[in-house]
Amino acid sequence: MDEFALVDPWWLLALIALPVIWILCSRRASAALVLPFAGNWQRSVFAGGSKLSSFFGFAGAALIVISLARPQILDFERQTKSKGYDIMLVLDLSSSMLYEDYKDGLKSINRLQAVKPVLSAFINKRDNDRIGLVAFAGQAYTVAPLTFDHRWLSSQTSRLAIGLIEDGTAIGDGIGVALSRLQEGTKERSGEREGAFIILLTDGANTAGSIEPIAAAELAAENGIRVYTIGAGRDGIVSMPRLNAKGERIGTVRVPSQTDEPTLKEISRITTGEFHRADNSNTIKDAFDSIDKNSKIEFESHQYSVTTELFPYFSIAAGVMLFGALAIGAMNRKEVLS
Repeated sequence: MDEFALVDPWWLLALIALPVIWILCSRRASAALVLPFAGNWQRSVFAGGSKLSSFFGFAGAALIVISLARPQILDFERQTKSKGYDIMLVLDLSSSMLYEDYKDGLKSINRLQAVKPVLSAFINKRDNDRIGLVAFAGQAYTVAPLTFDHRWLSSQTSRLAIGLIEDGTAIGDGIGVALSRLQEGTKERSGEREGAFIILLTDGANTAGSIEPIAAAELAAENGIRVYTIGAGRDGIVSMPRLNAKGERIGTVRVPSQTDEPTLKEISRITTGEFHRADNSNTIKDAFDSIDKNSKIEFESHQYSVTTELFPYFSIAAGVMLFGALAIGAMNRKEVLS
């Protein structure tokens, strides 16, 4: 951020006098105020001399006044340390994420639709963190490795859809893949990383995968990785869209919903993380806000400025103008004598 400044701005008051001098000198044959080199260009300027010489002389005087005010350009720079967390988001994409027990105003929306904007908002708030994304259903896959490119990551999040992965709920595998991405991240850390944690969002119980959720949690604890768990959706009977073979909605069915809350709480306990229950649109946002608040690094940044002095340029320009006035005045005198 650049800023223009004057060290001694009171000198600019002298500029007010210059138009007055111009008027007075135009009415009399002698200068009313002594200006630099005025004796050399006075006759030619005010006694029928060149108006161009007069202009050059006053422009030179104005530039001298400006240079005395010491104009500067201040280039402010903020010095900060690259300090933050490595975060892996682990998102459930099983078919139960289609259950429509969330609200957007008066409109019913499914769990994935409710989660996506909250995820994007969380990503965009964590400027100093590297964030990655793992999606799981019957298996777990890396959607995005750890990255500082949060805009790209948000676009990847918006493309997530149910059905991209074979159905099931492999919670343990999701944690396991996230751990492997975090371990890769420690080998290529850019700047100072404070630590790492995982945010797991799921709406069901573990039904697939090769790693049990508790075993994955114990592995995370051994590596000093906290796991924040979020249980999405309501328990009980909820609505779900009925789809045909083409994936088109042809109706609505009512189905039972059950989140394995005890397991999610145990995962958080083992890893010294937190458990949040998000059974509506407000509480899912509250869960991410709480995690953001409790796992955010506050550090001071130092601002400094680089000063560029401009008065030498104005002084040089003033010298050029006054030299021009002298030169034109000399030419006028030579013409008069001849």
